[in-house]
Amino acid sequence: MNTIWFFEDVNLFKVLCPHKFKAYKKSHSFNTFKKKDYIYFEEDAANKIYLIEKGKVKIGYYSEDGEEVVKAILTKGELFGEKAILGESKRDEFAQSVENTTSICPIGVQTMHDLMRDNQTFSFKIYKFIGLKFKKLERRLQLLLFKDTKTRLIEFLEELCEDYGYDCAKTGDHVIKHPYTQKDMASLIGTSRPTLNILLKELKDESYLDFSRKEIRIYKKAI
Repeated sequence: MNTIWFFEDVNLFKVLCPHKFKAYKKSHSFNTFKKKDYIYFEEDAANKIYLIEKGKVKIGYYSEDGEEVVKAILTKGELFGEKAILGESKRDEFAQSVENTTSICPIGVQTMHDLMRDNQTFSFKIYKFIGLKFKKLERRLQLLLFKDTKTRLIEFLEELCEDYGYDCAKTGDHVIKHPYTQKDMASLIGTSRPTLNILLKELKDESYLDFSRKEIRIYKKAI
């Protein structure tokens, strides 16, 4: 798996968390959050980046009308708040825990800069990771602006297949074991949960896929 949210098959938590480094281990602690707790708000000072040890985190912002716009839902091993590395002084988004047992590894911006300065290869990988992440967010924005809901769902399923899918040897189907709820998926493609459920049933009736709570199977003939 080589995706936007992970780089080169590496779980970022295992690579970056300060408790892995002797110089930072003694002074480092984890932060825990319950469901709907905010890790940070819009306009908060951007002085840390974060890695998810366990749980899920929603990244988004609020429109002028007060509507919540979800940019991403991240899971174990993923990084967020990374624009602080690039000089962002205040947050332009919020980060909120989606589960009751979310554990976060915080890294100070200066600590991150020190790690990047001391290892040029590592620094390159971080910038590559950030660039790819921005590219994926831009693509998702284009989908929201220019594609109908059903097309957005199908393309989102293709992304899920890249991130969480595998080929079933017996049938040739693509099986996706993903961490998202239907509410998560609806938020990410800019629709309601009832509409998402209707579209999934339509695709099922069209013999494009079958689905359950944690698994989606895209049939071989639909690929």
